[in-house]
Amino acid sequence: MEPIVLVSIIGVAVFILMFVGASLKPVKWIGNGAIRLLLGAVALFLINLFGNLAGIHMPINLFTASIAGFLGIPGVLMLFAVHFFVLPF
Repeated sequence: MEPIVLVSIIGVAVFILMFVGASLKPVKWIGNGAIRLLLGAVALFLINLFGNLAGIHMPINLFTASIAGFLGIPGVLMLFAVHFFVLPF
């Protein structure tokens, strides 16, 4: 799809939502999910930053950041368990 068409569609959608109004609940959910995703990525970055000394590295991508953000510490522990016990084989 052409970039100009995509920008035009987004612009029209924003223009319509300005007049019709958007429901706040989906916007709240999307914002909450984005914040959790960002916090998961930051947590993995900090783990990689300090884990470098011990040779621990976890790739930061959409999947791992969402697992770390939505599941918290148990999710991070699960990611490391999968990384160390399943992937080397």
